[in-house]
Amino acid sequence: MKKLTSLVIAGILLGTSGSVLAGDAAAGKAKSATCAGCHGPAGISSNPMWPNLASQKEGYLVKQMKAFRDGTRTDPMMGPMAKPLTDADIDNLAAYYSSL
Repeated sequence: MKKLTSLVIAGILLGTSGSVLAGDAAAGKAKSATCAGCHGPAGISSNPMWPNLASQKEGYLVKQMKAFRDGTRTDPMMGPMAKPLTDADIDNLAAYYSSL
């Protein structure tokens, strides 16, 4: 019984963590035009100063974009770009770039 309870709890936690990061990749693609200027149209930057966003983990992208938006991570170019993004925008962008 204890093992079954542990498995149920683990399943709930895994299911919850997946749904928290469930952005809309299509909406993210539509929103990504501004990002493409530095990070490339398919999330691959041609400039070594800017990171590739394609195939990054969704949770990582969400964390970093929120940090730029909220000012806990600073960059003179990314701060102003991230400032107007809503949580939904960030989730969608992260879903899009992680899908590439």
